[in-house]
Amino acid sequence: MSYQVIARKYRPQRFEDVVGQEHVTQTLGNAIRSGRIAHAYLFCGPRGTGKTTVARIFAKALNCTDGPKADFDVADPRCQEIAEGRSLDVLEIDGASNNGVEQVRELRETARFAPASSRFKIYIIDEVHMLSVAAFNALLKTLEEPPKHVKFLFATTDPEKVLPTILSRCQRFDLRRIPSSLIVSHLASISRTEGVQTSDAALLAIARGADGGMRDAESTLDQLISFCGERIEEADVLAMFGLAARSQILALTRALLEARPADALRELDSLARNGKDLGRLLNDLLGHLRNLLVFQVAQGDISLLEVSELEAGELKELAQLAPTDAVTRVLEVFSAAEGRLRDAVARKIFFEVTLLKAIQARNAVSLDTVLHQLQRLRTASGSDPASTPATSLPTPPPAARARVTTPPAPASNPGVSHAPPPAPAPAPPSSAPTASPATATATTVAAPTPPPASSIPLPTGDPRALWEQVVVSAAPMTRASLQAGQPQSFDRGTLVVGFGPSHDTQRALVDTDRVRKAVEARLGELGAPATVRFVRLNEDPSGVSIPAATTPPSPALAPAATATPASSAAPAPRARPEKVAPIKIDPNEFKNDPLIREALELFKGHLVEVQRQEPPEAGR
Repeated sequence: MSYQVIARKYRPQRFEDVVGQEHVTQTLGNAIRSGRIAHAYLFCGPRGTGKTTVARIFAKALNCTDGPKADFDVADPRCQEIAEGRSLDVLEIDGASNNGVEQVRELRETARFAPASSRFKIYIIDEVHMLSVAAFNALLKTLEEPPKHVKFLFATTDPEKVLPTILSRCQRFDLRRIPSSLIVSHLASISRTEGVQTSDAALLAIARGADGGMRDAESTLDQLISFCGERIEEADVLAMFGLAARSQILALTRALLEARPADALRELDSLARNGKDLGRLLNDLLGHLRNLLVFQVAQGDISLLEVSELEAGELKELAQLAPTDAVTRVLEVFSAAEGRLRDAVARKIFFEVTLLKAIQARNAVSLDTVLHQLQRLRTASGSDPASTPATSLPTPPPAARARVTTPPAPASNPGVSHAPPPAPAPAPPSSAPTASPATATATTVAAPTPPPASSIPLPTGDPRALWEQVVVSAAPMTRASLQAGQPQSFDRGTLVVGFGPSHDTQRALVDTDRVRKAVEARLGELGAPATVRFVRLNEDPSGVSIPAATTPPSPALAPAATATPASSAAPAPRARPEKVAPIKIDPNEFKNDPLIREALELFKGHLVEVQRQEPPEAGR
């Protein structure tokens, strides 16, 4: 009798013999027992997971003697015919070879005839996704309403290529990759039957190389028996398939997590010199790091992992070498390199660079951590981390906040007194003494006019000093825009700040609810609560800035006029406002601004240079 390979010799013959696909076999068995048998089934999954095997077992259960039965007898003649491919009523078709319209038309013609000796005529079409679009369309009507004696069983590794109209007419079953532990136990059972001694490490290496496919694992075991004889060790498996030993992967991972680049490069060089496949090595390293990350996140729960007790102990030891965020960054570096390694010309050099990048990522510190540490340091030093430089500036004393001082104007009449009024508020009009027109005019010019009752008292003699304190206390980004504005009036609880035509951009940046509320809050702290308006200035030919929105001038902002006789009727021109002194910006302070920090974190950048924008001059 000719030799039969292990994959065919130990092929499952019943539902309970299928390994790792209980969710499919149990559903099919219950459907047979309850009589809910559909007319079309689609089995999907990776190679070697049992798609065609499950279809054949299902065909046996349908066409066995006294069937359909889920627990049929394997020795039944009809079941043996199906297993050996001799049944006239179970036709197995290769979709890759019979993918044309003519083959589908022939199938439709033969499907009309009753089965020869069985209950059903069953068509098993393997790799059904290889059928052409025309062939699929020719099969649609028959697949939707087939004769009662016809059943269709499809198998495919690529269900995305199957037409949606076909998928909607089938019951779909997705077969999973088989866990390594089940593959190891199944191979151990086959080894005992074959009289071959295999170590657990060797079987685990075979399962790693099979990547969830039982047929691949059985074929590998068959090849190793021919290579090694009656005893198989892990070194034999690694030498044949170019795999890295578990201890080598563990040593490389330890060098990465301990940030030892020289040792990591030595381990990689040793693996490359021994002919290890770098692509498979990268996959093994990714899988090991993934297990470590899950082990850390799950706090030692190994139920989420397919590892042995020995491997769980190794993961527990490695988990102490690096925190979770460091392992995540290392895993991201290797994941990004996985697709690029296949296209790399110098694969070893690319792998070495990836190792160095992974070590740098392990040692990197996130920007959030740096900012949190800075906040802790500033809090420990006794300052508010969210405060601005204005917190270190001296605050005017309470007496200065309530006092308004106006410098006396030079008088042309030496007989007029220039002393300030004894009371801060003007006397009632009924109690004012009667004076001649000339005397009244001189007195009005020489004496400082008190603000109206609705005016807000200023904390300083010069209102521009008030605005300078507001600008200084602003955040760095807002401060650069506020410097372009000049106070125009401070009357009736409203502070009007003007911006020249060349500073429309700065005005648009500060003319927001957030900035206005911040400025108004600062005015309240300085003892001058008021609302703020930002207006655009128009410039006349004489170079004098005029607010676009007309606002009555405030006496507090109007400079004191020189005393003139009553016959002088020509008014003096408005003095050009002085510009606010430039404010120095500290780069470290600028970096602590919340908006700057958010921008640096968003764009992963760093501060190179801070440039101060010159404030505008009046009349320009």
